[in-house]
Amino acid sequence: MHERIRTTKAKASAVRGNAEKMITMAKRGNEAGGSKAVHSRRIVAGRLNNPEAVMKLFDDIAPRYVDRPGGYTRILKLGPRQGDAAEMVLLELVEE
Repeated sequence: MHERIRTTKAKASAVRGNAEKMITMAKRGNEAGGSKAVHSRRIVAGRLNNPEAVMKLFDDIAPRYVDRPGGYTRILKLGPRQGDAAEMVLLELVEE
């Protein structure tokens, strides 16, 4: 929803692959149209459980990356967290 999140390196690495796959699925769904678009939207909706996030993904985010073949996210290191020294990162969508 916010297109960036501050989290631990382990969580960001785990989520990154899923985010990339959902953006690719949204791109293909927008290109295909018809029943394939509905199918893609339903698969993504089942994973996200948030209708607003699905709408934003298909209507705002996927059209941004139509010409991009992949690599929609980036991980920026922020340093260790104060309490437990866990490596913190910023996971964000790449701008055009």
